[in-house]
Amino acid sequence: MFVDMLGKSRLKIGLHTHTTLSDGRKTPEEAALIYAREGYDAIAITDHWIYGREREIEGLKIISGCEYNFGGGNTKNGVYHILGIGMTSDPEIPEDWQHLVKTSTQKAAEAIKMIKQHNGIAVLAHPAWSLNNHSQILKLGHFDALEIYNSVSEHGMSDRPYAGLIADMLATDGIVVPLLATDDTHYYDGDQFGGAVMVEATDFDSQSIVRAILAGRFYSTQGPEIHIRQTAADKIRVICSPAEKIVFLSNLAWTQGRVVRGENLVEAEYTVNPDETFVRAEVTDAAGKKAWSNIISLG
Repeated sequence: MFVDMLGKSRLKIGLHTHTTLSDGRKTPEEAALIYAREGYDAIAITDHWIYGREREIEGLKIISGCEYNFGGGNTKNGVYHILGIGMTSDPEIPEDWQHLVKTSTQKAAEAIKMIKQHNGIAVLAHPAWSLNNHSQILKLGHFDALEIYNSVSEHGMSDRPYAGLIADMLATDGIVVPLLATDDTHYYDGDQFGGAVMVEATDFDSQSIVRAILAGRFYSTQGPEIHIRQTAADKIRVICSPAEKIVFLSNLAWTQGRVVRGENLVEAEYTVNPDETFVRAEVTDAAGKKAWSNIISLG
């Protein structure tokens, strides 16, 4: 736990971690030690099709989790990876649905419903890696969050780790969800510690963490700190740890004052255009590390 620049207590949490229980290279005990030594307060162990219950390993809080993957390698037919985070019990999602004929899209939509029925967060994982297009995503129904950054997707899989464009296109259509940065750790040779969420909370209870994430009381980061708020009807303000770039993103293709560049930037103010329906922000520090705010809906 740490205190941010606003004086708020936050937990550093990794929400996407694999172990030897599925296709990860470290045991749950090894993974817990690795993350605890890096200063994480909690992680979700999200092995494929293996529900990991809430517990404590090597002194580290483990949030319940699982990753459910649907579809093969051809993204044209729909490839979806859905994380279930913070479920209070195993949703027992069937891997093959042998008794039913279902498309990968239908299976993913059913999984989202079942995760939510078990009090979990249903997360659309690495949508850029999966090339999830707009029409495919709209058929999934109401998922709870989206990975804006996925570390392993940059480290060794496809070099499509960033889903900001997808988040912005959804928000343009009025679909606004929390934006998570995650690792999706498999190899532990550089894919770890690439993305975390800094949750405004003092309670290590999983359901308290779930509620904070669903309410957007966190920011996502590779290291920098970022805070965004609307200070007036037409003003958005960001404060952050020292950065070289602060960017405001919205539904507009172009608008004045969107990008602020400099040395040791710690704040920026953005004037909202009357045609903007949402704004979010990103910061980049001198080392190239990024942080992402959640989306502010306007109007």
